[in-house]
Amino acid sequence: MKNFADAAFPPETIEIMTTALDAAVETLPDPVSTAHVNLLAESILRTAKAGERDAAVLQRIALMELQLSRRT
Repeated sequence: MKNFADAAFPPETIEIMTTALDAAVETLPDPVSTAHVNLLAESILRTAKAGERDAAVLQRIALMELQLSRRT
């Protein structure tokens, strides 16, 4: 996982990010790889750091980035 040491979030944002990650992981077919979960988490962290606070948007962006990363 990339270094997000300079990112700090209030508890409400962490809850939103957790909701987004859980929802994104649930859409993946079993077995879910650790690499995919890490990519989703990195995307959510990066997008939340940029200011997004909607769990559905965080989830959607993470899943789109994961899909794009599978093509490369």
